[in-house]
Amino acid sequence: MSGVIDFSVYNIDSIIWAVLLGLVGSLLLWKAARTATSGVPGRFQAAVEILVEMVDNQAKGIVHNAQSRKLVAPLALTVFVWIFLLNSMDFLPVDLFHGIFGATGLDHTIHYFRVVPTADLSTTLGMSVSVLLVCLFYNIKIKGAGGWFHELISAPFGGHPILWPFNFIFQIIEFIAKTVSHGMRLFGNMYAGELIFMLIALMGGAAAASLSGVLLPVGHILAGSIWAIFHILIVALQAFIFMMLTLVYIGQAHDAH
Repeated sequence: MSGVIDFSVYNIDSIIWAVLLGLVGSLLLWKAARTATSGVPGRFQAAVEILVEMVDNQAKGIVHNAQSRKLVAPLALTVFVWIFLLNSMDFLPVDLFHGIFGATGLDHTIHYFRVVPTADLSTTLGMSVSVLLVCLFYNIKIKGAGGWFHELISAPFGGHPILWPFNFIFQIIEFIAKTVSHGMRLFGNMYAGELIFMLIALMGGAAAASLSGVLLPVGHILAGSIWAIFHILIVALQAFIFMMLTLVYIGQAHDAH
């Protein structure tokens, strides 16, 4: 199982949840497309249509190549839905799997089990590296291998041969910085949210262990409820931000310097 980050082994827990929720998201979108009608839509169809229209409008405003948007817009929609579902695992009770594993005699496993894949840096950096690969693909597709290589050595300081090494170094630093910050932003927010849920749960445990802590159970319920409501916004916002940065980076791959 996984810690915060560990590239030496496969984080099976993160992989299983990511694949499972990816299938759930794909099934939901497939169901919406299959059951769509031209008449008055139901709530589910209306919600999906609003989401699709929102993503499509964002893609049109950032990626101006209509041919590229045929792939990029569905990709952005998939990214949003997938990450939203991954983030939503944070709403499960923190002791849920402890009880399940305890009942099956695997309670020692819970100390390493991660139920929120986006709170695993290996997962979020894997996503951001995937976005980088898509950007490299469009850099070469739109500009050609020669045109992209020329851009690597001629921007941002100019095409003089003396400046080629500096341009290349700055371009590589830009790619690395965008990729790392893309993954770290999502990880940092979700990992911090997971820690706060655990601290609130510990407050409830302290209340149960203390006869004098009369107000702690009340505080535990209030704090947990308030943070859960606030966390709904964080879950959706982080999925939206990751999606928007994906569109921005792919849009930049279409622009010539």
